Amino acid sequence: MTRTRLLTLTPFVILALLVWLVSVPVSNRPVTHNIVMTADQFAFDPPVLRVNQGDTVRLTLQAADVVHGFYLDGYGLNTRIEPGVSRQIEFTADRAGKFRYRCSVSCGSLHPFMIGELVVNPNFPFYRAVGITLITVIAVLVYLRKFPPAPV
Repeated sequence: MTRTRLLTLTPFVILALLVWLVSVPVSNRPVTHNIVMTADQFAFDPPVLRVNQGDTVRLTLQAADVVHGFYLDGYGLNTRIEPGVSRQIEFTADRAGKFRYRCSVSCGSLHPFMIGELVVNPNFPFYRAVGITLITVIAVLVYLRKFPPAPV
């Protein structure tokens, strides 16, 4: 490789290193979410739970009026909630996606509509770092193809 060729390639190498250093994921440490959820005919409060993948969710369930149930799709959690008695469920949100929770005890005429949603956000910093690194590598390869090294 000639000296000029090496000098023209240097900015791309520096760019790749900077992108890699800046975008390397800082470990998002899992946190514990303590959430009090109230079941009332015919809704859960809060209706949507948002956590990050790997977080621990500690739900304290309360029934405001009649006996309700709590079933979380995808996690197989199921419990019965009686008025005046708090129930606690703890689990790790280990899968990204949207999961519905619903009342699993018939509690009245609108029981089928008593649903909520758990939203588990994925670990985006890792995917972003991989994407930026791939873009940088592709840019360097395109540059090398456009300006091939001089023969030795």
